[in-house]
Amino acid sequence: MRLILLFLFAIITFISTAQTEIPKREFRAAWVATVSNIDWPSKKGLDVESQKQEFIAILNQLKEDGMNAVIVQIRPAADAFYNSPYENWSRYLTGMQGIAPNPYYDPLTFMIEEAHKRCIEFHAWFNPYRALVDATKNPNTQDHVTLQHPEWFLNYGGKKYFDPGLPEVRQYFTKVVLDVVKRYDIDAVHFDDYFYPYRIAKVEFPDYNSFAKYGANFASKDDWRRHNVDMLIESLSQKIKKEKAYVKFGISPFGVWRNFSKDPEGSVTKGGQTNYDDLFADVILWQKKGWIDYLLPQLYWENGHRAADYNELINWWSKHAYGRNMYVGHGLYQVGTSAKPCWKSLVEVEHQIDQTRSTENINGSAFYSAISFKKNFYNLNNTMKTKWYPSPALLPSMPWIDDEEPLAPTLKISNGRDGYKMLQWTIANPQNESLQFAIYRFALNEKVYIHSSKNLIDVVRGNTFVDKLNDGNQYKYVITALDRLHNESQLSNSVQ
Repeated sequence: MRLILLFLFAIITFISTAQTEIPKREFRAAWVATVSNIDWPSKKGLDVESQKQEFIAILNQLKEDGMNAVIVQIRPAADAFYNSPYENWSRYLTGMQGIAPNPYYDPLTFMIEEAHKRCIEFHAWFNPYRALVDATKNPNTQDHVTLQHPEWFLNYGGKKYFDPGLPEVRQYFTKVVLDVVKRYDIDAVHFDDYFYPYRIAKVEFPDYNSFAKYGANFASKDDWRRHNVDMLIESLSQKIKKEKAYVKFGISPFGVWRNFSKDPEGSVTKGGQTNYDDLFADVILWQKKGWIDYLLPQLYWENGHRAADYNELINWWSKHAYGRNMYVGHGLYQVGTSAKPCWKSLVEVEHQIDQTRSTENINGSAFYSAISFKKNFYNLNNTMKTKWYPSPALLPSMPWIDDEEPLAPTLKISNGRDGYKMLQWTIANPQNESLQFAIYRFALNEKVYIHSSKNLIDVVRGNTFVDKLNDGNQYKYVITALDRLHNESQLSNSVQ
């Protein structure tokens, strides 16, 4: 019996390993939440140098763990983690709303530059409608929008929100987003699940006046609310691309679009609230219309969850990609903190990552949130970098934006210090694009094949790379160029 069990275990292990081939292209991101200082900075009013060092430590850990993107909350509640002409400096940054960092620096410029140094994409995360986390306290200065235009805001559940039904609100928020797109070198605009606020039982969101003024042509208030959010997304999509065509637009919705009980197109779930019926965010319509470049549903539940089974949901979302990229958000915050047995190890997370890799139309993962990497429950970081993400990955491309590949580089090699290999290259770059380079290494007798992750050893900027592998063996190398949207060039010449 013992031999039989060992044999079965070996088969299961083999099958599991066979299903988890590491893709060469894969979105690998972490959210960095700033509201209430969840992830960064660690506390309000932290001195500037400590702020910088904390963020660099986050990026270094993500890079070491194999991540290639970071999603940073730069506007948590009508405030700014950057030098905004429209909104106050965030109190979560400096300790007092409206007070700039001292000594002065622009955190957004700093964060983008540090991310790009490490070939990590920077997704700027905005919260569209939340204005005050506590409606009874307004820490903003007198020139802030919450005090200049009180008619734009509604109180609900102890918080203050912009009224999404007002055209002035949509215009204002569009202006805020486009200002960042114009002035900062971001890679993507990102919204999470907060559109209309989550419903409170038996308490109606008090948008009576705006509905009376603008909702007469709609069959129901729900249809009108969805239309309001649709207009914002469609308009922003067009204006972002007009300003900078390469800037991506992504949404990270709540994990249930609609329940099957409400709509035969919905998932077989019992979500207490849903995107469509409660948050009035018809994210599937946006995906179908091509208004957004990626969806990143927050599937924070486990396999077998009674109301929202992870397996059911990942398969449902995979069938609703409509030619756009689809990623999965994992509830990493539950590891080591949830009372459920499935979160008292890394097995559930590993299984979920395996499922993303074996499910059609799913292009990668994001983890909520960055503090989990600092806590490092169950040796998370070591498991990530040695087991889940042992090799780098290129980000998924987006051919509907651009599919033109850059020119191929020309490579040469020399011996550096301590027997290290020094790779140097040149490249014609007539468009003066911001390029990265993928480095591939092969054994001398190995066929050059770059369509798997096996031989990809790094992605870098600049025109040099030092391979510090010094095992006495000889290798051959090729490199490729990657443009802003991760289109990959033809191979360079091979050197050994």
